[in-house]
Amino acid sequence: MDTLHSDDTLRAQAAEIAEILRERRQMLTTAESCTGGWIAKVLTDLPGSSAWFECGVVAYSYEAKEALLGVHPHTLERHGAVSQETAIEMVSGALARFGATVAVAVTGIAGPSGGTVDKPVGTVWIAWKRRGGYARAQIFHFGGDREAVRRQTVAHALEGIRKILTT
Repeated sequence: MDTLHSDDTLRAQAAEIAEILRERRQMLTTAESCTGGWIAKVLTDLPGSSAWFECGVVAYSYEAKEALLGVHPHTLERHGAVSQETAIEMVSGALARFGATVAVAVTGIAGPSGGTVDKPVGTVWIAWKRRGGYARAQIFHFGGDREAVRRQTVAHALEGIRKILTT
């Protein structure tokens, strides 16, 4: 495993986010699919995280994305779960349903199966949004096995949270 995405690096990223959120008295929520709650785990591994972490939702199926995060069935039918549109609806739904001030959402294909020509294994969409702001989404194409894809997704999601909090 490279040091860029090591457990120590993920902990350091989470600690930096925690400090910013605590100082600003803001709350964070996560909406996760392919990471299965790993972002929330890294964040809540920090003592005192209840002061700045609102909640995390793991929505793997279409039905869960619809029920828990308000993703429109039409979006899923037309664009699929792994799409910019779905990631934006996930992050927007998380903010609409919970009291957080900032949210991150991830949806992707971690593998080893499930990829297509258009969306190969390692394709991940991550979206970030502040309450009252516009969602920003970015596509990534990560390499490696399932663990590597998920770990890289967590690292990039955390980096994006830090960026949205500091810009």
